[in-house]
Amino acid sequence: MSLPTSSPAAGRSQPAMLSLANASWSAPDGTPVLSGISIDFAAERCGVVGRNGVGKSTVLHLLTGALTPDRGRVTRAGSIGTMRQIVQVDAQETVADLLGVASALALLDRAEAGTATLDELSEADWTLGTRVDETLRRVGLELPPQTRLAALSGGQRTRAALAGAVFGEPDFLLLDEPSNNLDHDGRRAVLELMAGWRAGAVVVSHDRELLEAMDAIVELTTLGAARYGGNWSAYRARKAVELAAAEQDLAGAERRLGDVQRKAQVARERQQRRDAAGSRKGARGDMPRILAGMRRDRAEKSGGENARLAARLHEAAAQAHAEAEARVERLETLAVTLAPTGLLPGQRVLDMRGVTFGYAPQQPLLDKFDFAVTGPERIALGGPNGTGKSTLLALLAGRIAPSRGTVEVHVPFALFDQGMTLLDPGATIADNFARLNPGMDNNACRAALARFQFRAEAADKAVGALSGGQTLRAGLACVLGGAHPPPLLILDEPTNHLDLAAIAALEAGLGGYDGALLVVSHDPAFLAAIGVSRRVELQPAAAAPDLSPRPDQTAASA
Repeated sequence: MSLPTSSPAAGRSQPAMLSLANASWSAPDGTPVLSGISIDFAAERCGVVGRNGVGKSTVLHLLTGALTPDRGRVTRAGSIGTMRQIVQVDAQETVADLLGVASALALLDRAEAGTATLDELSEADWTLGTRVDETLRRVGLELPPQTRLAALSGGQRTRAALAGAVFGEPDFLLLDEPSNNLDHDGRRAVLELMAGWRAGAVVVSHDRELLEAMDAIVELTTLGAARYGGNWSAYRARKAVELAAAEQDLAGAERRLGDVQRKAQVARERQQRRDAAGSRKGARGDMPRILAGMRRDRAEKSGGENARLAARLHEAAAQAHAEAEARVERLETLAVTLAPTGLLPGQRVLDMRGVTFGYAPQQPLLDKFDFAVTGPERIALGGPNGTGKSTLLALLAGRIAPSRGTVEVHVPFALFDQGMTLLDPGATIADNFARLNPGMDNNACRAALARFQFRAEAADKAVGALSGGQTLRAGLACVLGGAHPPPLLILDEPTNHLDLAAIAALEAGLGGYDGALLVVSHDPAFLAAIGVSRRVELQPAAAAPDLSPRPDQTAASA
């Protein structure tokens, strides 16, 4: 959808720009999310990166006006196109509704049928149909605009939402994780769209391939916002240099502060020895009283000057240390260590025999589908959007039943779907953990959650108040943090909402998992990192699925 601003593109005297000036915003419960952020966005493609929960999506909401800053200012010059996050779909809503052209297209239909009035004909946009088709092709969709959203896969809906954002040719595109839920072709369509985009774009993403297409990167951290010219690789190189320099400066400041403190201590001890020696002489009567008094006064004066000098040196060193420390973000690395599952190499994990299923009787997504998992296999489930990957997972979880055939899962399992439905959004993280891990006491629960960076009051947050990445981390904590992880993990696009550091931790954790993995992911780097040994490629309904092992293509995109 496009949002007009007070300064429309036509006839605007100033160039299109968006900015936040000293902007702060806190969550409804008072938790600070952004504090004193200042960022300028010009007519370029700018990626916004940062760890989960640091406020990336909040920046987009402030720029669109969906949120108002508690302090600071937001400036908008130019029109804005946003990508709608489609969570629930009305049964009658169409792609045309998403593009905002349903009534205009209906008018053209009436005009062609000869039922439009003269007044309506004067308002008809005869180029609209062509422009709609061109926009849909631009994001890789070949379908009529009257197609209902409910009939589309999650990836197809994402592409349709992207079409809605670009249809009005806005001055700025504001996109939040646009490549999430997309198959290989969908991701390619997003990349090609961004490669040809010549207006402004602000793109929140953890997709390294997409970030390589950016002109600039804005990094949000707990220290604030910093802008880097160039794409992801340029940002990483510059960031590495900055971090090394900051760490070096901090180490030097720590050494200097330590030196000042040690010298001050030596000076104090030396002065104390001199004072003690003078006191002993005075007590023995070896020194005239007037001379002893002069020495005492001189010592006190010298001691006071030395103390003031030491205090100034310490203050300067401490200030330098504080400034150096402020340039280094202190973050705890997520470490995922899993208990053994006890799954044996030859143990049957699941069987699907002759499974047929389709939401429309004449259009089965799966037809006489056979699939089995034995022992700790690591399997990637691939295929274009709309071929039934999420449906297959729902069948395995027992959420839907096949029209024909049998589904048997022989071991305990956990399904991490994209909605993280295994968690109760109204309950706290700790309460969810206790529900999913009966028998573990509160201390063990808190210790397990702490390993996933949910300490103290953080564990008492309601799941519904968490960001997407935090929610997935909470789900991982509740399932994998227990004493007995399930022998089968089913993961549906697990990296969609994780920042890059959390993805690396998840990869490391799953690397040490001894159970079976069934993963839907379009992230080839992630699949390679977790050691996928077999791929199951679902094909469109007209063709049979290819179930042959393809270890040579483990890292290939689905």
